[in-house]
Amino acid sequence: MKTILGRLTGCMAIAGLMLTTLPALAHHNAPAVSDKAAAPYSGSAFAPDGALWSLQLNAQGHLALHISRDDGRSWLPERVLDTGDDHIKTSGESPPKIAFGPNGIVIIIYAQPLAKKFTGEIRMLRSTDGGAHFAAPVTLHQDRQVISHSYAVIAFDAKGALHTVWIDSREKAAVTSANEAAEKTGLAKTDYRGVSLYRNVSLDGGASFGPDSKLSDYSCECCRIAVTPTANGQIAALWRHLTLPNIRDHAFTLLSAETPVATSAPLAEPVRASFDNWAIDGCPHHGPALTTSTAGGYHAVWFGDRAGVAQVRYGKLDQAGNPVGTAQVLPDTKAEHADILSSGSKLAIVWRSYDGTKMNLKAWISDDDGQHFKLREIASSKLDSDYPQLLSKGGKIYVIWNTTGKRHVEIL
Repeated sequence: MKTILGRLTGCMAIAGLMLTTLPALAHHNAPAVSDKAAAPYSGSAFAPDGALWSLQLNAQGHLALHISRDDGRSWLPERVLDTGDDHIKTSGESPPKIAFGPNGIVIIIYAQPLAKKFTGEIRMLRSTDGGAHFAAPVTLHQDRQVISHSYAVIAFDAKGALHTVWIDSREKAAVTSANEAAEKTGLAKTDYRGVSLYRNVSLDGGASFGPDSKLSDYSCECCRIAVTPTANGQIAALWRHLTLPNIRDHAFTLLSAETPVATSAPLAEPVRASFDNWAIDGCPHHGPALTTSTAGGYHAVWFGDRAGVAQVRYGKLDQAGNPVGTAQVLPDTKAEHADILSSGSKLAIVWRSYDGTKMNLKAWISDDDGQHFKLREIASSKLDSDYPQLLSKGGKIYVIWNTTGKRHVEIL
């Protein structure tokens, strides 16, 4: 129990700092707060030409793009992107992100804190020439309230529609305001746990977006959202959901490219994807990961406490997102912030693990779609490190693990 509370307290402290500490201005403005800006949180992706792109804040707090044309063995000099007057905040759960679309479209998103505590917005850079040039940053969502819009993910589906999903506190803010008024008049208050999940869709490569549309009520406040392309070209999403009154397991849904229609009808309840029954009054700051299975359905990893055992687990979901079979704990009691990715029948799970003196990068590899696994120890570092990320190219699975001063890139 002490271990669980320790992890939770630490994670909630990090979450509290996320939007309250303003890092540096853009590169043509005031100097950065270098101790915060130098954290090695990164977002990476393979470009259509096979080059590996990786984004992070440099020591001056500028959003820097690093490109490798030899799968991470060497890197070109960093390219500082023009983000105007934006403040930028990154974390392991919410690094900057890259998505490559059709016809030379490149989308980069990042979080910008706003003036009030625990508020922020999602900013976007867009290129139409493969990243040679980027337009000035814009806010990706329509809502402009000074509330939390955060932990965004982006993905292009097989038809070229760009999907964005993020954590949004507009319902929470509205309920809080109504409760303040109710308290003055003696009326009953409304209990709204967690926050909401919102989304929008662009059908023109990010030039314009449809309306902000609520995907679900009662999301956890500060866990990353997982998305993956489905076998039929859609996008599936998995997130830490808050099942009332306060069970913080996970939920699954498929994202539609159809323009949402404003309606007062209640939202369909998302599919419950995990059953740890973890009852906590706070966010563990530890989101899931998701990938498709060659046998149909999905593979998933997540962190949760089940019957007093707080560990990262691996499990299978059917095509609708329902759990299949028994979830397995990873072969490392200290595993944290795992990622998962498949390529054909090959399946890789990676995580980091602290042994008391250094952080270790480990992998669990399967060649038969998750029926059997082999454990591999890949790298270690005594310096600050990011959460590992899995990428695929040419049928091969790569892990990229960013540590202070070094990016580890390995084929699994």
